[in-house]
Amino acid sequence: MTEQDFIPSSYAHTLTQGTVSFQSPSNIALVKYWGKYGEQLPKNASISFTLSACHTKTSLHFEPKTSDGFEFQVFLDGNREAGFEPKIQKFFERIETYIPFLKDYSFRIETSNSFPHSSGIASSASGMSALAMCLMQMERQMTPMEDAFFKKKASFLARLGSGSASRSIEGPLVVWGTHQAIEGSSNLFGVPYAYEVHANFRDYQDVILLVDKGEKQVSSTVGHNLMHSHPFAVQRFQQANNQLEALMPVLKSGDLDAFIEIVEAEALSLHAMMMTSTPNYILMKPNTLQIIERIRNFRLQTGSKVCFTLDAGANVHVLFPKSEKDQVLQFITSELVSFCKNGEYIADQTGLGAIHVSENQ
Repeated sequence: MTEQDFIPSSYAHTLTQGTVSFQSPSNIALVKYWGKYGEQLPKNASISFTLSACHTKTSLHFEPKTSDGFEFQVFLDGNREAGFEPKIQKFFERIETYIPFLKDYSFRIETSNSFPHSSGIASSASGMSALAMCLMQMERQMTPMEDAFFKKKASFLARLGSGSASRSIEGPLVVWGTHQAIEGSSNLFGVPYAYEVHANFRDYQDVILLVDKGEKQVSSTVGHNLMHSHPFAVQRFQQANNQLEALMPVLKSGDLDAFIEIVEAEALSLHAMMMTSTPNYILMKPNTLQIIERIRNFRLQTGSKVCFTLDAGANVHVLFPKSEKDQVLQFITSELVSFCKNGEYIADQTGLGAIHVSENQ
């Protein structure tokens, strides 16, 4: 598919005022994307676990208007959040060609996160994917479309707000980025991983240790841009694509040792790019390293299949099979929680993506 496929020719119906609501989860990449080109297109393919407990619920209230331009307000947990509005403005500008009714309505965007605001958990993936699903629900009421197209276009739109948001529409494993080994993969949208996955990875657990709840010293947008002149960029993009291909037989066989090796190497490669860019920067904190060291020691001493991954920040995602849930949670509460800000962590697991919610919930 191309961008042209997502431009509607006409609508069969028009809408009066109404409300649509969706709940969409965050996700955690196993093979990372870091570096983009064009309009939110990835320099390498990535694959992620869709999460479940970490989600954003968005209600989009709309009514017709006759004035020019975009008209919207954003509310977080019931309070006006004008600081979010420039990002939504930019998002609307990017998607107007594909959602031509945007200037026909005045919108009130009400959003809330299941995780604490400013917790250090990125809400862009869950927030942008939830908003994209709401807009697609409006479009589906204007013109009939198949469910598969609905989800692809929602992922396509979400990507234009936040690259990783393209991977939050479906689950539990989603690939974003063209890869020769993944049939149907695309830089334009995420696709569910359609190959065999071993039972070891069913309901995989992710406990997110909140090491640092402050704003990152270097944003992800700036970090991605630094890859344009990075001395190791080409090698990194090739490494990521190789890692994704190496992960496929691991997901099929259930080889948890090989899974750990790939996932932890990917986490550290991501941060290595940050530490070797110009200017260079470090998003990990001393407590991040303390947690990593203790996870590796625990694995060595017990034979556990627990491992870590990192996003573009200081927080640690502790990944492990559901069969080890009790053992690993005990380890986390006894040895790792002390390294978290105010002892906070979030227990999560893999999920199935965005869901439509009743507007009166």
